[in-house]
Amino acid sequence: MTEVVLPGRFNGPPGSANGGYVCGTLASLVGDGPVSVRLNRPPPLDRPLTWRDGRLSDGDMLLAEALPFAGEIPPLPPAVAEPAAEEATTRFAGLTRQEYRTCVGCGLDRRPGDGLRIFAGPVSGTDLVAAPWRPDASLAGTGGELPHSVVWTALDCPGGWAVMAGEACVLGTMLAQSLSPVRAGDALVVSARATGRDGRKRYAAVALHRPGGELVAWARQIWISPAA
Repeated sequence: MTEVVLPGRFNGPPGSANGGYVCGTLASLVGDGPVSVRLNRPPPLDRPLTWRDGRLSDGDMLLAEALPFAGEIPPLPPAVAEPAAEEATTRFAGLTRQEYRTCVGCGLDRRPGDGLRIFAGPVSGTDLVAAPWRPDASLAGTGGELPHSVVWTALDCPGGWAVMAGEACVLGTMLAQSLSPVRAGDALVVSARATGRDGRKRYAAVALHRPGGELVAWARQIWISPAA
């Protein structure tokens, strides 16, 4: 049994942890390689939770389950040039929405050096959303390298903005992998696209690249549109 505390800095919706941060935290406990995490309930912040046998719990309440994944890397969005990604942020849908303004990943109210401030907007002439990202030094651990939890946070919100069309969605499942180390100050671009829908489920693929096109991390996500 391991105690897990999700710091308040890494919130998604108010009062609960960012889904990507939770998934990346659990992935680091599962081991190397792709990991699939299913989120069952919004994980609370700043209090001890229990990790045991691939499950994260708050007392008797199951919050999330994580398992290693042995399949092939699925089709992913292509790399987007940094100037095109920067221009896409001017069309970020969160500029006119209020419900995510304090999210650590994409919140406009999170100041530089605090939030990741990844404002993924539609890329002209494509079905992608994208944004540049230069991780702040405060996000890094020993030696300047970012933990999986932060890299997976960067993969979270762009997928959500790729699938949301006037409706709020919550992250349900995230299958992802970090392929190479990310360090504070690295120049990166994250891109995402919607890949389908089934009832209340919305599917997304996300990729994090370096400017030269090297794939650094990837994710496949299932987002859930709350019932009316």
